[in-house]
Amino acid sequence: MRPRLATIGSAITLALAVMSGAVCAQEAALTGDPVAGEKSFKKCKACHEIGPEAKSKVGPLLTGIVGRPAASIDGFAYSEALIAKRAEGLIWTPETLDPYLKNPKEFIPGAKMVFAGIKKDQERADVIAYLATFP
Repeated sequence: MRPRLATIGSAITLALAVMSGAVCAQEAALTGDPVAGEKSFKKCKACHEIGPEAKSKVGPLLTGIVGRPAASIDGFAYSEALIAKRAEGLIWTPETLDPYLKNPKEFIPGAKMVFAGIKKDQERADVIAYLATFP
């Protein structure tokens, strides 16, 4: 009976290793490229600025967005929907920026941002990687 348990244990270990490798491969595929993200960020420049001298425009400045609470730029007129999300504790992390950038109106119904979203997973990962280069 012991050999059978060892075989089952080995099979489970192998299955977990394969699944883990698949998850790692998927995550690696979505690692953002900030250089590509800078190119994609051109879509955002009509409303947003980023960098040391950036200022809010139609949309708030995005310098330091990664890790920042939502609706937290002093003096910017955020929508009530975004202010409510901040009150709920929304912090802009790669994990929260991703669904927001995919479909802003779905992620925060009632938000002012009229951008349709970035549908391609890799392009969103690239933009988020670019945003993260401006702490």
